[in-house]
Amino acid sequence: MGYFTHKYGKIDGIDSHNEYWLETEARLRTDFNIEGIKTDQLAMIRQKSEMKKVYQDAGIRVARGEVLNELDEGLKFVSEVGYPIVAKPNAGVGAVDTYKIENESDLRNFFFNKPLIDYIFEEFISGTIYSFDGLIDRNGEPIFFSALKNEKGVMETVNDDTHIYIVSLRDIPVDLEAAGKKVIKAFGMKARFFHFEFFKEDKTDELVALEVNMRPSGGFTTDMWNFASDIDVYRLWAEVIVNNKTDFEYERKFHVCFVGRKLKNHYRYSNKEIIAQYGDYVSFHDKMDKALSKAMGDYCYLVKAESEQNIYEIQHSIHQFINSDNAH
Repeated sequence: MGYFTHKYGKIDGIDSHNEYWLETEARLRTDFNIEGIKTDQLAMIRQKSEMKKVYQDAGIRVARGEVLNELDEGLKFVSEVGYPIVAKPNAGVGAVDTYKIENESDLRNFFFNKPLIDYIFEEFISGTIYSFDGLIDRNGEPIFFSALKNEKGVMETVNDDTHIYIVSLRDIPVDLEAAGKKVIKAFGMKARFFHFEFFKEDKTDELVALEVNMRPSGGFTTDMWNFASDIDVYRLWAEVIVNNKTDFEYERKFHVCFVGRKLKNHYRYSNKEIIAQYGDYVSFHDKMDKALSKAMGDYCYLVKAESEQNIYEIQHSIHQFINSDNAH
């Protein structure tokens, strides 16, 4: 950075769109006085315990949770919220090293083998995971946004070694859009992609904030946005960064579903049969990178349709096992 600054002049911006580099980005922005997230803002977007405070200040419900380091603290927390609970790294990414603790035996075993990092313990929320995602301009306003519905969380997919499918919605629930826009204001971010996760709780139908990510949603989500609206979000991002373009218009024309397959399973329909039957709906299909396969599958399809019913029919066929009428 010092060399680039000396040779080219002051650097205007740094972005990686990858959670792994957030700390490095922030340190460089701080050291070279570059606009954007700096080191003193990292805690509220990296530590789940600090995210909760921002959500609560914005009037958004969160799962009860605490950073705990001792078994006695864990037992006290369980006495207040009950089993099951979820333990996850306070500064972790996604569902990596996340555990569902069902009983006292699980709790004692966790603390006996606890990694040497801070863990936050949360009450278990039963519900469907939604996300509110998009791009913020330099004025802090969302110029593009979308929503994903995930019937099964990544934690369950990884721990139970099951399938995953995630649908981008044509119509965003009113409460989700309102909550998402509140979060944008609460975190005060500008000129960035964002990915905010919520539970829609089964018993109350209320949104419960899960976590915030100042990056695009992972995997093929940006491609799903492009296919859903016939746009190029990468070009849009570049125009925001260079020209602060804010007059962008778009329409969510299609639902797009990410469908992952795991090669260890025996499926009723081969890839060739899926493409032969549903090729007009499959915008993309390919092998997944091994780094993503445990959570997202070994092979994936991006399925596009105007009808949500068509989306789920195709997803069912892709996930159907041999000698089974049901997908799992």
